[in-house]
Amino acid sequence: MNVLSKPTYYVHPTAVIEEDVEIGEGTRIWHFVHVRKGARIGKNCNIGKDVYIDAGVRIGNNVKIQNFVSVYRGVTLEDDVFVGPHATFTNDIYPRSFNADWEIVPTLVKRGASIGANATIICGVTIGEYAMVGAGAVVTKDVPPHGLVVGNPARLVGFVCYCGKPLKEKEKMREDERTVIYKCEKCGRMVEIPAELHKQITKT
Repeated sequence: MNVLSKPTYYVHPTAVIEEDVEIGEGTRIWHFVHVRKGARIGKNCNIGKDVYIDAGVRIGNNVKIQNFVSVYRGVTLEDDVFVGPHATFTNDIYPRSFNADWEIVPTLVKRGASIGANATIICGVTIGEYAMVGAGAVVTKDVPPHGLVVGNPARLVGFVCYCGKPLKEKEKMREDERTVIYKCEKCGRMVEIPAELHKQITKT
């Protein structure tokens, strides 16, 4: 771990931080966390109890990772991501304990996305900006920006605002009919959704 004369972050005494780790200002790392060599953690993050962050993982600013999450090599979490308790990431499509030549399959969670408790993210997917993965969902394919996915396998059932609330009030469609514009009932912000994605919503 990079040693500063006066650390600008907090690490609980029970946490294990290996060498060559970067931790941003204002970040808090709690009980029994293990951060592996070469990991990069941004500013103002909150890393909950018993979290495992693998070697070389990249975590942005203002990320919140709840208890008992493992973030394996190949996973990147951009700024403002939320990961709920016991959510599971993977990094190998065809795992075998005896494979010596296994390949890491990367996963990208983009800015502002939220992953619910006990969700499973199969590697190789991208979770789009401000998307929402429901609790217990099993994500096997990409999630579009602002997409709300639930179930096993996860399916697109709607869209959410920047604030996280479901978008229900369709404001209008652009003249070219390529974009549907929603207005959030809670915060009033407008969110544009491609019309083709809107057609893919699965009714529950």
